[in-house]
Amino acid sequence: MESSQADTIGNMTATAYQTTNAFLQHAFELLKLDPSYELLLRTPCREVRVELPIRRDDGSIGHYIGYRVQHDASRGPYKGGLRFHPEVDLDEVRSLASLMTWKTAVVDVPFGGAKGGIQVDPTKLSERELERLTRRFVDQIHDFIGPLTDIPAPDVNTNPKVMGWVFDQYSMHHGYSPGVVTGKPIALHGSLGRESATGRGCLVAIREVLDAAGMKVAGTRFAVQGFGNVGSWFARLAHAAGAQIVAVSDVRGGIHAPQGLDIPKLVAHVEQTGTVVGFGGAKPISNSELLRVECNVLVPAALGHVIDGPTAREVRAGYVLEAANGPCTLDGSHALEERGIVAVPDIWANAGGVTVSYFEWTQNMQQLRWPEERVEEELEGHMVRAHEEIRRVMARLSCSMRAAAFALAVERVKSATDLRGLG
Repeated sequence: MESSQADTIGNMTATAYQTTNAFLQHAFELLKLDPSYELLLRTPCREVRVELPIRRDDGSIGHYIGYRVQHDASRGPYKGGLRFHPEVDLDEVRSLASLMTWKTAVVDVPFGGAKGGIQVDPTKLSERELERLTRRFVDQIHDFIGPLTDIPAPDVNTNPKVMGWVFDQYSMHHGYSPGVVTGKPIALHGSLGRESATGRGCLVAIREVLDAAGMKVAGTRFAVQGFGNVGSWFARLAHAAGAQIVAVSDVRGGIHAPQGLDIPKLVAHVEQTGTVVGFGGAKPISNSELLRVECNVLVPAALGHVIDGPTAREVRAGYVLEAANGPCTLDGSHALEERGIVAVPDIWANAGGVTVSYFEWTQNMQQLRWPEERVEEELEGHMVRAHEEIRRVMARLSCSMRAAAFALAVERVKSATDLRGLG
């Protein structure tokens, strides 16, 4: 499931950030954008790197590095997740911050883009140590975040509990501020429907794409790489809608059942064992094998850059639903397009999370709570309208869905930049 963050451009090895910029560059060319805007829209507004020493439970000193990159705020406060992972570095965070700018623009929520992370393996820390680390990180960046400045959210290896720590520590510096972070526990002013939001948004996205092709979710065969929050919720919701989930995987391995998996029973198995591995009635497979399973829709819902050029040439699906951030390398994306496989781009497909984060922030700022039915209805509206706009751009520019999504986002961010002026 984990892979290199490198790709190739010409004879050079490209980083995740360079790969994102290559997708952007294609949109710039389609829109015939002035080169001065290209530099303006690519360049992050602020990059923060902080040292995070903590006292470990055994009395030793743990030393970690944290990052927060704020890419663009022309359309609203910076917005983006906070991840804990040993491979977090400045380049990866830059790439993800940029993707958040375009993601919020595609679904038309009034935020910009940011991302943060701590270079740490959370499985090697106790919960008390993780809490100390999180609070130390907030102590270091609290002057750069806030309800009207930059609003973090959960990401890889973080969850509502971690967001509760962020909320509490920030409030120690600035007073009671639930709107500083989203994805909080419901009891700490989180939003109903936030936990399932990214997976639900992915389902709406593929439903709309399949509908446009004269297909339905019911009866469609899906293979899902990653059974964390996004992958598991997507599988549950798709199964409930009549889809066949033929393969799933997590960090320990995967399982394959061509006849379809019983997802409710699988969820119960994962709750008991912590992994999909060992589920009865299914054949064990590796994460790389899952990417080559025969299905209608392949759903990478784990980490980035898992579908490179060679892998893309072995994909046996008509669609790739990008539930993870940046799951395709540049070569992988080109290979899919050459083969006629539709990549449903991450900056739209997995935008359900940030959309419901916007709803949570709105509820916090207005000091009220929406019923879950309203959250789901509003989420669907944002995802469907974004699909309609992407389709219009695809027709206007005669381009792929990924290029159209980036072009739509660039147009919206450029418009906001122009309207606000440069001073």
